[in-house]
Amino acid sequence: MTQAEVISLLARMLRDSRIRRLGAVVRHRRLGYQANAMVVWDVPDRRAAALGHDLAGDRAVTLCYLRGRALPEWPYNLYCMVHGRRRSRALYDVKRITGLYAPGFPRAVLFSNRCFAQRAARYG
Repeated sequence: MTQAEVISLLARMLRDSRIRRLGAVVRHRRLGYQANAMVVWDVPDRRAAALGHDLAGDRAVTLCYLRGRALPEWPYNLYCMVHGRRRSRALYDVKRITGLYAPGFPRAVLFSNRCFAQRAARYG
């Protein structure tokens, strides 16, 4: 099957709802991105969706989502991932996006220490 045929088949499957979306698992460490920061913000709920949309549109953000708080221990409701080849680059991007989109909101930056197995969804 050619690339064009595969794209056409996937487009048909999306149109007729046999599939809803496509995703990819990117093994960022193999690409040289060793510094992986999850940034969590405590944002007023009424502002969280709009801020999440802004963050998701930034080139440095690879994943962005809302999640319920776990008060009183965990006040954060907005999460995003920032990857960098080095920790200093990831921190630079975190500082930049915070200044652009979320100044004044409490946040924490959590770096991963190890990589867990990633795999695509399996059905059946």
